Amino acid sequence: MTDADIMRILTSPEGYSGQNLNLPPRLKANAQKLCFAYNATGPDEGARRAELLGSLLGTCHPLTFIEPAFRCDYGFNIHTHGLAVINYNCVILDTSPVHIGANAFLAPGVCLACAGRSVDAAQRAQGVSTSKPITLEDDVWIGANAVVCGGVTIGKGSVIGAGSVVTRDIPAGVVAAGVPCRVLRPVGPEDVIAPDTFAF
Repeated sequence: MTDADIMRILTSPEGYSGQNLNLPPRLKANAQKLCFAYNATGPDEGARRAELLGSLLGTCHPLTFIEPAFRCDYGFNIHTHGLAVINYNCVILDTSPVHIGANAFLAPGVCLACAGRSVDAAQRAQGVSTSKPITLEDDVWIGANAVVCGGVTIGKGSVIGAGSVVTRDIPAGVVAAGVPCRVLRPVGPEDVIAPDTFAF
C-alpha cells in the first residue's frame, strides 16, 4: 500500500479500522516536530505560533488560537473554520478528519479522540484500531476535561459540560453533560448574562 493510499484512508470522512503496525511512523513525524516547536514558543510569539499552526493544521483559519501544550497525531486532519479558541493541554487524536466550526471554545484538557481500539483483547494486542471523524459545528463550547469520541457531531450552539464523555451525536442548541454525555436542556433566554451585571 502506498503513502497516497494510506492518506486517502486517513482523510476519509467514512472512518476505518486497520492494523496500526502498517502505518509508517514518518506520517506522524511532521506533526511531532511542529507540536514540539509550537509548545516551546513564548506567550509573546503570536506570529511564530500562527506560522507553525499554518504548517501543522490541514485548514487553519487566521483566528485559530491554541494555548500550549498542544498535541495531535497528524495535524493535516484538523480543520478550523472560524474563530477557534483551544485552551491549555488539549489533545486532538486526528486519525480521521476533525472539523471545528466558527466560534468554537475548547476549555483546558479537552480531548477530541477519533482513534479507538478493538474491544477484542487479542486484536487490541496486535495493534488493531478504529477511527471515525469528529465535527464541532459553529458556536460550540466544550467544558474542561471533556472527551469527544470518534464519530460524534456536536450541533451548532451546544454546550458540553466539564468532564463529560461524548459518545454519540449531540443536537444543536442544547446543554449536555455527563458520562456518558446526555442532553440536559435547551439553551434559552435564561442563559443570556445581563449586560448591566458586567464587571468590565
